[in-house]
Amino acid sequence: MLRADNLVFAHPGQRTPYRFTLEARPGEVTAVSGASGSGKSTLLDLLAGFLQPASGSLDLDGLALLPLPPERRPVSLLLQADNLFEHLSASENVALGLPRDIDKASARERIAAALAEVGLSGFETQLAANLSGGQKQRVALARTLLRDRPVLLLDEPFSALDDETRRTTRDLVGELTRRHGWHTVLVSHHADDIAALASRHYRIVEGKLERV
Repeated sequence: MLRADNLVFAHPGQRTPYRFTLEARPGEVTAVSGASGSGKSTLLDLLAGFLQPASGSLDLDGLALLPLPPERRPVSLLLQADNLFEHLSASENVALGLPRDIDKASARERIAAALAEVGLSGFETQLAANLSGGQKQRVALARTLLRDRPVLLLDEPFSALDDETRRTTRDLVGELTRRHGWHTVLVSHHADDIAALASRHYRIVEGKLERV
């Protein structure tokens, strides 16, 4: 289980600090909502290691995460923008999630398997610039599969998608979370996304997480 216990953080000039306590279980989506500016992205940055709290604890199955820099945390982050390199193919973007010492044959096999799992078999050579928004998010998810990190942080990942693509991509996230036992934390202000995906729901109110 991913546990954040009383993470205290304040941005410069912020009078009242945030105090975040949260649990996210494997194979489940934990949703976080709140008004604009309430601290949702700050929470994700604390979990990912981009910000360091003044106090509190953060652990995954007993492993303390606060001492670890972002690149060593067992965490993947998927934003509203897919963060793909437009001039690279789907395969080349997915390959960025592979370890550097993997041999070429194994790399090709794992990339093909990851693209197949997100429903993009046959798209290996397609440039990211030529993919739809939903396809780009699927490529980003395939890259996450190859990173093999048990915590997935999602920051409004469906906001730029049309309704039908939003539903199918959302369903895929839920399926992958269950299949791979991810601890998925979804930040969203869309009630339908939360209702469809979340096993538990927190709302940030006056700088604190409240269970809904």
